[in-house]
Amino acid sequence: MRSAAVTPEDDRIRWVELPGAEPARVYVHGLGATSPAYFTASAVHPLLAGRRSLLVDLLGHGHSDRPEHFPYTLEAHADALAAALDAAGVADSEVIAHSMGGAVAVVLAHRHPRLVSRLVLVDANLDPVPVVPRTTGSSGIASYTEEEFLAGGWAEVRDRVGAHWWSTMRLAGRTALYRSAVHLAAGTTPTMRELLLELKVPRTYLLPEADGPLAGAEALEAAGVAVVPVPDCGHTIMLDNPEGFVRATAAALTR
Repeated sequence: MRSAAVTPEDDRIRWVELPGAEPARVYVHGLGATSPAYFTASAVHPLLAGRRSLLVDLLGHGHSDRPEHFPYTLEAHADALAAALDAAGVADSEVIAHSMGGAVAVVLAHRHPRLVSRLVLVDANLDPVPVVPRTTGSSGIASYTEEEFLAGGWAEVRDRVGAHWWSTMRLAGRTALYRSAVHLAAGTTPTMRELLLELKVPRTYLLPEADGPLAGAEALEAAGVAVVPVPDCGHTIMLDNPEGFVRATAAALTR
């Protein structure tokens, strides 16, 4: 376990680091998740092993600190992640990022291009989403006010998301979880999709094959983004079909 202070108040991001060759690979989890739980098996798979790998927990999540003062916007997450990567001596990394982590990774590549040489986005958020009460994910969490969520809405979310997701979601600070969800649902300006279209690094977007065609896939592919369906999985591709995820990721990293 490694760590770095990433705010003026010395709040720390933590990550599990696996030794190996440079350039490093950086794995970033989604909302209410933690990278070691979601990515360790993939990072040590023979098709991906051998590279220095940082399995990072974003601020407010997993093993990282949970400051109440932090805004938890996508931009703030990206800047804090950049500070951690700078402290770790990482540059030109290959970033593999899931869901909200993919949105953060796009913003990271836009704001801190020296840190990112390649992106593999795993069913990542590219657009704002409507706020819908009593649903799971960022949309449902964002339907509360912050006061409502902290006063008991978090328990309703716990009951909706189920034991598997809650096993990592419960590690997140409640303020961090709420604000991250609100800002993920709102997205960025320009949107994450628009930022992704403008990036010049190699980019791959993995999605569950069962979801059907990705919205806007033609524009993404025209801009050089490889759109790759993965069979036999849902949103958590790396957990649902580990072998398919590793093969698709390894192919993306050698494009």
